[in-house]
Amino acid sequence: MAFDGITIANLTKDFSDRLTGGRIYKIAQTESDELLITVKLSYENIDKYGIKQAKILMSAGASLPLIYETDETKPSPMTAPNFCMLLRKHIQNGRIISITQPGLERIIRFEIEHLDEMGDLRHKTLLIEIMGKYSNIIFVDENNVIIDSIKHIPASVSSVREVLPGREYFIPSQEKENPLETNADVFSSCVLSKGMPVFKAIYSAYTGLSPIISQEICHRAGVDADKSAISLETKEAIALYKAFDEIVQNIKEGSFTPCIAYENDTPKEYASIPLSIYEDSEGAELVYPETISSLIMQYYLEKNIVTRIRQKSVDLRKIVQTALERNVRKYDLQLKQMKDAEKKDKYRVYGELLTVYGYSAEPGAEKITVNDYNSGKDVTITLDPTLTPAQNAKKYFDKYTKLKRTAEALEEQMKETKEAIDQLESVETALEIAKEEADLVQIKQELQQTGYIKAHYQGKNARKEKVVSKPFHYLSSDGFDIYVGKNNLQNDELTFKTANGGDWWFHAKKIPGSHVVLLTGGKEVPDRAFEEAAALAAYYSKGKNQEKVEIDYLKRKDVKKPNGAKPGFVVYYTNYSLAIAPDISSLKLISE
Repeated sequence: MAFDGITIANLTKDFSDRLTGGRIYKIAQTESDELLITVKLSYENIDKYGIKQAKILMSAGASLPLIYETDETKPSPMTAPNFCMLLRKHIQNGRIISITQPGLERIIRFEIEHLDEMGDLRHKTLLIEIMGKYSNIIFVDENNVIIDSIKHIPASVSSVREVLPGREYFIPSQEKENPLETNADVFSSCVLSKGMPVFKAIYSAYTGLSPIISQEICHRAGVDADKSAISLETKEAIALYKAFDEIVQNIKEGSFTPCIAYENDTPKEYASIPLSIYEDSEGAELVYPETISSLIMQYYLEKNIVTRIRQKSVDLRKIVQTALERNVRKYDLQLKQMKDAEKKDKYRVYGELLTVYGYSAEPGAEKITVNDYNSGKDVTITLDPTLTPAQNAKKYFDKYTKLKRTAEALEEQMKETKEAIDQLESVETALEIAKEEADLVQIKQELQQTGYIKAHYQGKNARKEKVVSKPFHYLSSDGFDIYVGKNNLQNDELTFKTANGGDWWFHAKKIPGSHVVLLTGGKEVPDRAFEEAAALAAYYSKGKNQEKVEIDYLKRKDVKKPNGAKPGFVVYYTNYSLAIAPDISSLKLISE
């Protein structure tokens, strides 16, 4: 992901279209390195866009520098910082006369005209530079002299360029070509002559191009992105420049298509052009927000949510993983013990044969060979020479009885251990699909109920942790409501309280996954709705990365929950089955 020059070009066009002619109404410095500027649109743009004002958030944060139009309101300090006060003094109520981008640099220039203290018309420029840890917001006068900046960069920090009041402003040189002013000959000399992967050669040669854009160019040209640029064949070189030039022409024409690429529901990349490189990727989905600002808000909001949920679930994941590993080891040991116990019938037969043929054993004999009347074969039985045949028979009967009791106990223990493993694996799946903190609260409650987490006593009047987590709600192509449980507590609620007996219930066969219910509303359900509900059951299961997943489905009335069963555990005896790909791209998510 990259806030590259093409993204900046897209933002610049959108800002220019909407904000040019508008007046700066409010300036707030919401963070030490962040501004929130409110612009009152011109009358012409109010009529055109149907809004009276717009807010621009500018952040020069080292970890996440960005700029976009937003509708959010952020608190600002009671006392405005000096940089904010300076901007208010000079450009509050000023009119934006142009918004431009130099070349394809990651820089946006807001040129503003305003009246000074004497009533004379003046011009100032507010710039934001999106350059990683070197990002900055800089305020310059009509002579290109820096008035101030949100970050001061002295010579001790950067020997290339000082950013201090009184210094001349200039764009730091990257010694790269401008893609908007290039041609085939320049492209050939600065890209195709390099002995490095072709995608790297492209973004190394031109300003404003990120690695993902360079890979997209290679993909569109049908060229291996990792192939050495200098080794490209003539037809590959021609196709590569053609793909490059098509993107450049779109930038020049102001034709952009904001795009987010998701992998397994997680935002992976974004760009201001379609990322066809992801079209054939398994588990990938391309989403096209209406504007680049809405893309940035959506992308970073979801990215932050995924990161935050992942961080907050670390302790739960560790608890589940530890318990799961312990139960798997326990089950393996029980399985070994059960195999030993399965020898019990052999000892019973030995006891019976000794009861019948023991008289033929020589006194003090260590073994006896007799005919097994069950199989018709001869069997050699080991004897304790210090015991009589009858005592040896009793010894084998006692061994049989002990192993029988062991097997009976093991059978129940193995059932409990397997149920624990199934439940913990289902919790792992629930942690993977958790979208919000409320989902984690429910998972924690389940682990407390089943004894994996100690529930702390808080007194009779203590307030319970509020849970507002709800199942996923989808709408089928035919308008049927389909609900997907996010965790085992939700699965129980969904199956036995939300769904009626005549509704349909779906679950991945013999693997952890969500309960999915298709509400019929008393109507006949078409095949397509069954397939879509099954696809959801496949997608929200441990098999979501498989090509196809076998799904069991049946009427909800035939799904039963045994007394005392763990959350999410159900049984059923008659069902239909179908194998389906875990593809839910055609389904509409109503709510999370």
